[in-house]
Amino acid sequence: VPGAMAAERALAMATCTAPVNIAVIKYWGKRDTDLILPINSSLSVTLHQDQLKTTTTAAASRDFAEDRLWLNGEEVDVGHPRVQACLREVRRLARKRRGSSEDTATLGLLSYKVHIASENNFPTAAGLASSAAGYACLVSALARLYGVEDELSEVARRGSGSACRSMWGGFVQWQRGERPDGTDSLAHQVAPETHWPELRVLVLVVSGQKKPVASTVGMQTSVETSPLLKHRAEVVVPERLAQMIRHIRERDFEGFGQLAMRDSNQFHATCLDTFPPIFYLNDLSRHIIALAHRYNAHHGHTKVAYSFDAGPNAVIFALADTVDEFVEVVRRSFPPAANGDQFVRGLPVGLATLPQELVAAVVTEPVPGAVQYILHTKPGPGPQLVDDPSQHLLGADGLPRRRT
Repeated sequence: VPGAMAAERALAMATCTAPVNIAVIKYWGKRDTDLILPINSSLSVTLHQDQLKTTTTAAASRDFAEDRLWLNGEEVDVGHPRVQACLREVRRLARKRRGSSEDTATLGLLSYKVHIASENNFPTAAGLASSAAGYACLVSALARLYGVEDELSEVARRGSGSACRSMWGGFVQWQRGERPDGTDSLAHQVAPETHWPELRVLVLVVSGQKKPVASTVGMQTSVETSPLLKHRAEVVVPERLAQMIRHIRERDFEGFGQLAMRDSNQFHATCLDTFPPIFYLNDLSRHIIALAHRYNAHHGHTKVAYSFDAGPNAVIFALADTVDEFVEVVRRSFPPAANGDQFVRGLPVGLATLPQELVAAVVTEPVPGAVQYILHTKPGPGPQLVDDPSQHLLGADGLPRRRT
């Protein structure tokens, strides 16, 4: 149909995917809430997109009457200040890039309205850094749409602080930066995802959680009221960052695991030191922490390490040869309610027979149904361009495709 062809020429579209990341040296607290500048540097592990990813399609057309945004199929407010900040920054970079060239196509594109559709392949309510993946993906798709190839972690940071770390794969440091304008508050890769092939990640999704205090609000209360947070940012974190980078470079799991656990514990201690106190961990989280310590004590060294973000889900780091046994320990400690076959998702996990003395020492009082499921994954790459047009989330009319 000739008319359809003309419409398609007037429509530019790009689709990207982006990953979730888990901080092992935590970011908590902003020194500038508008620019999202942190009070301390942080370091994270990017998780593999085969298990956890956001997919975003951005389209621009002269036929669009207004900017529109859909999240997981539902239309949401495109006027959200952080979404607008990302749009504005990417367009600014595109204009700057085009200023020197005569590329009228992109200049036309920049005057068009955009439609954006975004989907997660994991439950958004699971408390798994969905905003980091979401904003990293938004910025990647917009940058691809407008032909921007600049350093984009600064733009992603304007959407969600931790999103700047999702702009890279593997092991990523977000530098606090010193400048008040935030131009040096950037993420960079410490080591690629291929650097530590044996490293595995188990996300234990616990049931019945809803965040008691949103991260943004909790963070600012902590900055205003917690002396421990100030001490952590100024004294503890700089030394820990250097240590953590060394452990990663040397693939030293003992050092990496010990430090990840200590840092997670200290982050939650600053939440308790906030006034009024914030509790992101629940009884189940504490149960998992105790289990990890009993398991390591039984083996006489650090075989598993936990890290908790602002929520009750546990992220467990382990080497590949520990996964089968530890998953069986979790299965015995938190027997699955009904979904025994769906209890472990993601990368395959083998069967393990537990020695009786391990069960006696580690599996104390089972809590049935407490862990909804375990997601098994590993470090993975940064944002990816999706070349296959059939994977676009928007159709030729610029509206979300019906998902079969």
